[in-house]
Amino acid sequence: MYTKKIFFSGGNVRELQEIFADVPGVIDVTVGKISARNVHSYVEPEPQAVENISAVQIEFNPKRMDLSMLMDVLFTVLNPYADKTLGVWYSSGEDEPQVELHLNFIANRGKEPVVYRACITVNDPNSDARRSRKCFARVGRLTNFTAAPADEQFFLRRHPEIPTDIDLTKFKTSLRF
Repeated sequence: MYTKKIFFSGGNVRELQEIFADVPGVIDVTVGKISARNVHSYVEPEPQAVENISAVQIEFNPKRMDLSMLMDVLFTVLNPYADKTLGVWYSSGEDEPQVELHLNFIANRGKEPVVYRACITVNDPNSDARRSRKCFARVGRLTNFTAAPADEQFFLRRHPEIPTDIDLTKFKTSLRF
């Protein structure tokens, strides 16, 4: 079976793992860290590492689940307009245009189109920067992903008593595709 991988960072990655594990078309969800350099240890990152971001790796079947739908789920639970470590990281160059287009849509959502005196509506999302919201979600090509140890995977399933920011039960029952 042909599968693709996408990487999401931001929020609590343990919660993200639980959320994406139940999405139709998702084969596997792995918690780990994204690094700007080749770091091979999950616990002890390279001292000169520029970034060391907690993230989830999502392996999905593109015939059953679209990348934009996965990003819709991500931006449903995490606010892209808040200044956090929210990001979408891709490993395949074919995903770059779709990710960029989706984030451009998110950044310009709710903005009115430009209308000229001749009553022509121009679909220009960048005509007035003051009227668009700042989208802090980052996009980038993945350089390195190190999976967390097995005892970190699906941590919330083994410890349901731990409080979460997202009501996972309610979210899973409301998730429909």
